Amino acid sequence: MLNPHVFRAYDVRGLVGTDITPDVFQQVGQAYATLVRRRGGRRVAVGQDNRLSSADLKAGFVDGVRAAGVDVVDVGLVTTPILYFATAHWNLDGGANITGSHNALEYNGVKMVHRGAAPLTEEEIQELRRMAEAGDVERGAGTLEPRSPREDYFTTIAGLVRLTRRLRVVVDAGNGVAGLYAPELLRRIGCEVVELYCESDGRFPNHLPDPEDERNVADLRSKVVEIGADLGIAYDGDADRVGVIDERGQRHEADLVLILLARDLLARHPGAKVVFDVKSSQSLVDDVREHGGVPVMWKTGHSHLKRKMREEGILLGGEVSGHMFFGENYYGVDDGILASCKIIEIVARAPEPLSRLFASVPHLRATPELKAPCPDAEKFRVIDELARELKARYETIATDGARVLFPGGGWGLVRASNTNPYLTLRFEAKTEAEIDEMKRVIYSALRRYPFVTLPD
Repeated sequence: MLNPHVFRAYDVRGLVGTDITPDVFQQVGQAYATLVRRRGGRRVAVGQDNRLSSADLKAGFVDGVRAAGVDVVDVGLVTTPILYFATAHWNLDGGANITGSHNALEYNGVKMVHRGAAPLTEEEIQELRRMAEAGDVERGAGTLEPRSPREDYFTTIAGLVRLTRRLRVVVDAGNGVAGLYAPELLRRIGCEVVELYCESDGRFPNHLPDPEDERNVADLRSKVVEIGADLGIAYDGDADRVGVIDERGQRHEADLVLILLARDLLARHPGAKVVFDVKSSQSLVDDVREHGGVPVMWKTGHSHLKRKMREEGILLGGEVSGHMFFGENYYGVDDGILASCKIIEIVARAPEPLSRLFASVPHLRATPELKAPCPDAEKFRVIDELARELKARYETIATDGARVLFPGGGWGLVRASNTNPYLTLRFEAKTEAEIDEMKRVIYSALRRYPFVTLPD
């Protein structure tokens, strides 16, 4: 039996050994390949991260794909963005990467795309479950061909950036798969690279590869200051997200990193659109406008943002979580290593250090993303009711949950997580007192639901 909860908004993911097994992934692989075949495709790329469970899960998935009569190009140990690259660059009919991304060790999953690395929709992921459960799958005998995208990827990315001076960069891969690629690529584009936890180790013995959590970049911050590096870069487990540390050891939120990338893009493409999720800072909205661009606020989730980029021809996007999306001379996908190369290029060109570049960005006071546990079966109902109530009292953006605009320019967001049983909240304003007042309003509304556990 398949646990329906592993079929999530953007991927298939769950606990290894119970929800996720090689047999489950054989069924998912056959259903995915059936979807590919019914769209006229016959050849897909399949890769994996370095988690201890990934090889067996990949074997099951590949068996399923081939059992549906679809040929597999085995790209080996790769980052998810390199899987996207191989799919699009080689004009394959789809691609899948076995990865637990930044999740805890006991989890694993698979991220799947169509031709051109276009993301599957939520409805298509649910269709995979229905096909697997009903046995509504194609049958055949697909072939298996190993092929490495490494050199093609390095050549392509190195052609997109040019450093005007040599920088010293500390790279923390958190023992994830990025360590197999990022240090060599950064050296190729002209960096002096100091490696931190770049040895591939799927047990992640030093820290979880998740740069969104401040605790996971503590060693990187110290190393940058210790050796006088120009900046530090951290990646998550499958390198589709990036974290940035300036030369003073200060970590900067991804929406503010996107401001620097947007300024760079808008210098070449005046009037261009920049897309970002509803959790992003008002500083990003204002800065894009001030530099002649068009800010586009959209739903949280890398699949949502990538589809928006394709629909509207948008060249750049980003999320607070650290996903950065590139459509300028690229495939409109998120890539943490490409993002780091672009950031390094900006720093190399600037006459001042990275900390000064960030100092030019208006910094409002903001909370990190706050999580309020709430049952999956209840979370969307809670948000619908809450949005209606708050909309009657405040100006509210309902693109994804409720981003409530308070008097004085601050805002508070409450939305349902698409992937986990909780609500997410974030607040931003000029002062801590304003944040406290916004929290009071939204927490008060949430207290009517006894099954919601409010953050501290």
